[in-house]
Amino acid sequence: MVAMSNHPESLDGGKQVKQIGIIHHDAVVTTSCSNSVESSSGDCTSASTGGTGNASGASASERLEKGHLQYGCSHYRRRCRIRAPCCNEIFDCRHCHNEAKNSMDVESLHRHDLPRHELQLIICSLCGTEQEVRQACINCGVSMGKYFCETCKFFDDDTSKQNYHCNGCGICRTGGQENSFHCYKCGCCYSITLKDSHLCVEGAMHHDCPVCFEYLFESTTDVTVLPCGHTIHVNCLKEMQHHLQYACPLCSKSVCDMSKVWDKLDKAIAATPMPEFYSNKMVGILCNDCGAHSDVPFHVVGRKCPNCRSYNTRQK
Repeated sequence: MVAMSNHPESLDGGKQVKQIGIIHHDAVVTTSCSNSVESSSGDCTSASTGGTGNASGASASERLEKGHLQYGCSHYRRRCRIRAPCCNEIFDCRHCHNEAKNSMDVESLHRHDLPRHELQLIICSLCGTEQEVRQACINCGVSMGKYFCETCKFFDDDTSKQNYHCNGCGICRTGGQENSFHCYKCGCCYSITLKDSHLCVEGAMHHDCPVCFEYLFESTTDVTVLPCGHTIHVNCLKEMQHHLQYACPLCSKSVCDMSKVWDKLDKAIAATPMPEFYSNKMVGILCNDCGAHSDVPFHVVGRKCPNCRSYNTRQK
């Protein structure tokens, strides 16, 4: 199995799982302004002064860095809050808004998500000045976020995420642009190590997780790609394996190398002969792994595909 992750994480169960990386959808664009802040005229100015002997330059640099990593919420470190264009209320980030406005305490007719690209107003966390979306506060000069995406109206002080903007996805992601590529058939960014090896599935990320039903394309939870090309949350896959479920919920193909399990079933069948009444009984099977149709001897332990040796079969 191959995982799409910028932070590799192995799965439980001791299976042969090839982890590549996890995709998060929110990050920051690395544009020409990603390491700079905007001046009041809208131009890009360097975030560092470049001269330690310049007192005014040092003061400007201190203003930019003031409050770095000290503000934000459980989702992001940033030095501003947002005014939601949909309900005109103030939140730390769009995820805070969505969690509050989609809770069970809110009437179903009033539940909604914040349209991220329609964000117009932000509030500086240090001086409280409300202003249009920009990287530097027009009043106190502090940088709202170490990285800033003008397209996504996104701020983040945590640079360890290696934030970048993907034009193909139309949103920001994490993990470093040099470590990822956009698959236009699957419709998402994958780890560069998957570029020539992953199985393309049309719109693989543009559907709900088959276990928890959260929309995967914008999920902030780690997502993995199965050998069949379908996608699922890493934690949901672990939960499946915890309950001894090793088949894709969508197509029923095996999600990992099951050869050792098949060998054990071979031994179990050899040690468990069927009664004479069933000794010559043949049944038709369909293999979920290779798709072959076959007629095989019936056995209560399992029916083995003669084409790929898999016991992941169904009786016709």
